[in-house]
Amino acid sequence: MKNLQGLLSFVESANAGSFTAAATKLGLSPAAVSKNVIRLEKQLQVRLFNRSTRHLRLTQEGEMLLSGGMAALRALDDAIAEVSNASGEPRGRVRISAGISFGRAYVLPVLPELARNYPALQVEVNLDNRPVDLVNEGFDISVRGGVIPDSSLVARRIARLPVVLVASPDYLKRKGVPESPEALVDHDLLGVRLNSKETAAWGLRMTESQEFTKWEPTARIWASDADSLVELALGGHGISEAGLHHVAPHLRNGNLKVLLRGKHDPGERELVLHYPHRQFLSARVRAGSRYCSHITNDSRICICRLTLFPKNGGLFNEKYPIELRGRID
Repeated sequence: MKNLQGLLSFVESANAGSFTAAATKLGLSPAAVSKNVIRLEKQLQVRLFNRSTRHLRLTQEGEMLLSGGMAALRALDDAIAEVSNASGEPRGRVRISAGISFGRAYVLPVLPELARNYPALQVEVNLDNRPVDLVNEGFDISVRGGVIPDSSLVARRIARLPVVLVASPDYLKRKGVPESPEALVDHDLLGVRLNSKETAAWGLRMTESQEFTKWEPTARIWASDADSLVELALGGHGISEAGLHHVAPHLRNGNLKVLLRGKHDPGERELVLHYPHRQFLSARVRAGSRYCSHITNDSRICICRLTLFPKNGGLFNEKYPIELRGRID
């Protein structure tokens, strides 16, 4: 690589938003960082930044170089770490991204043991429900649940995450048990709104012969966090769709009941670890991913035989228990 210093200066400046901030991180002067970037621009014969007195704004060519440049630098860092850590001792920083609720409940609890076992490893966790760009934002691992789209990232699927419709016994005594999907229009529904426009549809079978179709709930209350809706359901405020791993403890103790079994689609949601690339995976990333995969040991995730309906019926007249497999064998 003919101009590694120029590429480093460019990437750090783009991420930090200024030559001054990049200089602090690189241990250089702002003038040196600026000269490195100018030298790189001359070498490439393109302008990478539009500059003002206060801001740097990437040009189209700069945006193209940033994506590829960060991937190249990350691969170089990992290759060097792999060689320097021939003993297999993870060291350095591993950055993990996870959703807020899932991260708090499942990712954070496994990290103290990771830190204890590898004193030379620094663990940084970012909890955010928005989609993240692992390469451009500098993350090593992403832990995400949901319907995972095709991606250029390396994906390691570690568990299935079926969803169920739930409500509290108090709510069902007060409002009645919906016997069909059509009856949901007469109930207080709790829905997930991911942003100002996108909502999470429910999969329902309206007739016995029909395939599951997407149905947009007309919710009384919307929230961006599914766990918040579970709390509302526990309080008797309506019917919510929730991940089985989130509500399993409440199903076991009877504080929530499952509705419309066989008429509601458990979905194809999965728990996935994402990496930017597979080649030269460093010891620090391998250690982080290994401990993140320990999430599947959690009893809420490892649901191999969970009886959702007691044989004596309770509020329901179900004759048989339901069995759901929570792990991918």
